[in-house]
Amino acid sequence: MFDAKKLLDQFLGSQIPGVGGSVRDRTGDAIQMAKDNPLKTGALAAVLLGTKTGRSIAGNAITIGGLAAIAGLGYQAWKNYQAGQAPAAPSNAPTANNPVLLPPPAESGFGTASPATSNEFVLVLIRAMIAAAKADGHIDDAERGLIMDKVKAADVSGEAASFIERELSEPTDIDALVAAAVTEEQKVELYTASRLTIEPDSRAERGYLDLLAGRLGLPDQLVDHIEATVSSAKVTLSQ
Repeated sequence: MFDAKKLLDQFLGSQIPGVGGSVRDRTGDAIQMAKDNPLKTGALAAVLLGTKTGRSIAGNAITIGGLAAIAGLGYQAWKNYQAGQAPAAPSNAPTANNPVLLPPPAESGFGTASPATSNEFVLVLIRAMIAAAKADGHIDDAERGLIMDKVKAADVSGEAASFIERELSEPTDIDALVAAAVTEEQKVELYTASRLTIEPDSRAERGYLDLLAGRLGLPDQLVDHIEATVSSAKVTLSQ
């Protein structure tokens, strides 16, 4: 079995070479590198979403990266929800006023610190991202072939490439996705990964996310916090 965490890093771009420091420090360099050479920055989410003219691309997620991004955003939303705070609207204020995304505490149950986050569950997160990318039904046979050409150009091959191709080809099994999220933290991470992948700018995408949240049993207020947290992170990173 291939390393699912490494593939997830390639999906969200934390393996961008030559870009270090904090999220805020590396934002400009990473985005410019993605523009200059999008197939080598590892932002496979952008490959998935960049096959249809006019679609939003989650390429601004490249400056966060991998499981740490999903866990950090999910934990922040969960913490704010538990504290009874109102979901914050995305901020267009100067970058200095925006929070830097931090990994969740070891005892939080989120991310790499959680024993529940096995290689198998990271595969589930990637499946959820691909399912979200397919939610509006735009990936036909021709586009799937184009995506796989770009995946191979992004240095993904072997079992990992076969896994992506299979997930693109097969119908989404939302029952299996939901069943794989056993803990509350995993449910939050699963929805966060799905929401991070897309902008729900079509009825089908919004309907898919609403269905997923309902099947996971996430309270509406918690979903609102995840939506606000992900949206704020994307606004921050795209400045």
